[in-house]
Amino acid sequence: MFPSDLTTILPELVLASYGLAALMWAVFSNTQKTGTALVWLTSIFLVGLSLWIGLATTGTKQAFGGAFVDDGFSRFAKVVIALSSAVVLLLSRDYLDRERILKFEFPILVIFAVLGMMVMVSAHGLMVLYMGIELQSLSLYVLAAFHRNHSKSTEAGLKYFVLGALSSGLLLYGASLTYGFSGTTLMSGISEAISDGETSVGLLFGLAFLIVGLAFKVSAAPFHMWAPDVYEGAPTPVTLFLATAPKVAAMILFARLLMEAFGPVADDWQLIVGGIAFVSMFLGSIAAIGQIDIKRLMAYSSIAHMGYALMGIASGTEKGFQAMLIYMVIYTIMNLGTFAFILSMRKGGRPVSDIYSLGMYSKQAPVHAFSLLLLMFSLAGIVPLIGFFAKLYVFLAV
Repeated sequence: MFPSDLTTILPELVLASYGLAALMWAVFSNTQKTGTALVWLTSIFLVGLSLWIGLATTGTKQAFGGAFVDDGFSRFAKVVIALSSAVVLLLSRDYLDRERILKFEFPILVIFAVLGMMVMVSAHGLMVLYMGIELQSLSLYVLAAFHRNHSKSTEAGLKYFVLGALSSGLLLYGASLTYGFSGTTLMSGISEAISDGETSVGLLFGLAFLIVGLAFKVSAAPFHMWAPDVYEGAPTPVTLFLATAPKVAAMILFARLLMEAFGPVADDWQLIVGGIAFVSMFLGSIAAIGQIDIKRLMAYSSIAHMGYALMGIASGTEKGFQAMLIYMVIYTIMNLGTFAFILSMRKGGRPVSDIYSLGMYSKQAPVHAFSLLLLMFSLAGIVPLIGFFAKLYVFLAV
C-alpha cells in the first residue's frame, strides 16, 4: 500500500524535493546571480513537470486511503497550474531586477505555492484539502509582502494574512462540523453518509462554512474585500501570480468538493453558489468602472470572472463543470497576456500604473497599445474574441 501511495504522489514529491534542494543551494551560494538562475531553472523545471504529468498514463489512482486522488481532472489542472506559474516566473524577472528585489526566495516561494495547489486539486479528503490550502496560502502571504521597502506591499501582505487566516478558520470549522456529522473526512464518505440518511442541519452548516472559506480563496463577492488592496499593493508579478494559478486551484477544489462530497444535496447549495456568482458578476463589473489604478481594475475584473466560473459550478451538471474548467483556462491565458503588457509598458521611463498613464500611449507604442486593447476587450467578453466564447460556453451550460 505505502509504495503505491508514493507512486501516486510522485510529482508532488519531486517538486518538494526540487524546492528543498534549490533552497539549500541558494542559501549556501547566495550571490547576485542566484535569483536569476533560480528563476530560469524553476521555469524550465515546471515546464518539464507539466509535460511529465500531462503525458502520464490515464486512469484514476488513489493514495492514503482515498484522501488523495490522481485522475484526469487533477492532472489537467496541474498542467495548467505548472505552465502558468512558469510563465509568471519568466515575466517577473525583468520587473524584479529593476526593483532590485530579484532574490532567490521569490522562485522558492512560488515552488511551494505550486506544491500546495497541486495538493489542492488532488485533495479527496478534508485534511488533505486544508493542508494544500495552507501551504499555498502561507507562501502567497509572504509573496504579497515581498517588496519589504514598499509600504503598500507590506500592508498588502498583512491584510492578506489577517483575512486569509480568518477564512482558513472558517474553512476548518466547516470541515470539523462536516466530520462531526458525517463521521468521515473523505469526500466519497461524506457523499455516502448523505445518501444513506437524512441530511442534518449541522452538516448543512458545515457546508455553508466551507463555501464561505473557499469563496474567499477565489475572491468571490461578498468575500472579496482583500483582493483590491492586495492586488494594488503587491509587486506586479505577485499580482499576476495571484490572479492566475491560485484561482485555478481554488476553483477546481471548489467544484470537486461540492460535486463529489455534497452532490446528493445539490439543491441545498446550488442557490447559494448561484447567488454568490450573481453578486460577484454584478459587483465586480460595476466597481471596475470607477477604478483608476490598473491593478485594482484587474482585481475587480477577477471578481467578476470568478462569478462567471461559479455559474458553471452552480449548474450542478457535468457540462457546467466542463464549462467552468474551460473558462478558467481561457481566463488564465487572458490574464497572463494582459499582465505581460502591463509589466513591459513604460511611459517617460516610469512603469504604467494607472489609467491616466495610458493616455496617448498608442503614439509611443502602437503595437503594445493595440494588443492591450484586444486583451481588455477579450476580458470584457466582446465578440468575436476568445473571452466572449468562454462566457458563451458557460451560459450554454447553465
